[in-house]
Amino acid sequence: MTVIAHLRWGMVAVLACAAGSFAADKKDNAKPAAAQTVDSGSFGVFVRGRRVVTETFTVQQDNGINLVKAHLQESGSTAVGQRSELQMTSSGELVRYEWNDANGSLVLTPKDEFLIEKITTSTSAKPAEQPFLMPNTSAILDNNFFIHREVLAWRYLATNCHTEGGNLKCQQGSLEFGVLVPQDRTSMPVRMELVGREKITIRGTERELLRLNLKGEAFTWALWVDEKDQYKLVRIEIAADNTEVVRD
Repeated sequence: MTVIAHLRWGMVAVLACAAGSFAADKKDNAKPAAAQTVDSGSFGVFVRGRRVVTETFTVQQDNGINLVKAHLQESGSTAVGQRSELQMTSSGELVRYEWNDANGSLVLTPKDEFLIEKITTSTSAKPAEQPFLMPNTSAILDNNFFIHREVLAWRYLATNCHTEGGNLKCQQGSLEFGVLVPQDRTSMPVRMELVGREKITIRGTERELLRLNLKGEAFTWALWVDEKDQYKLVRIEIAADNTEVVRD
């Protein structure tokens, strides 16, 4: 497959590249297709070389809705951990985001020109509400869910890059996104930019991957994606926290 074919395949899970196929399905009155898995697997989260958390995830396309599900489990713990489910349309508009752990839950949905977050704790009588004056295309980057970073990387590549002579070309400079961090009940701007291809060693094997930098006001992360495998996220380095995230 060509580079652009890989990119479109990855983005079919989260952005408008799938819109045409959905329209064709409706026109033909075809029966709803079974959910299609675009990515699945797990990330190991290592702090100073020690595995502390495992994130298992799936990214699926189901009847025009894109589903990003994840579960966080601390190493050696028997607790239920954290779960999240992000639902978006094929054009990247938020339908619903849910998060829960043993102590509470939250739900984020669009309402008119706002996004409304409802937070429930184990001791609350009724959910607390917090509005965000942000569009429903805002990215979700919740705490500890690294699959959300993969989705943002796909969005960046589809928005800012194209192929030229078989090579991936991106506009100079970084691209800014407005994001929500539901567990923190906050929003912020972040910037992503393409650094280029790098050779890095993962579990003793050298690989050439595409590096992106993700920056916010108080953090800088390095992300590596595999352009030979649908731009899937392979590794994240958070140098300031001595943390590394690696696909299993």
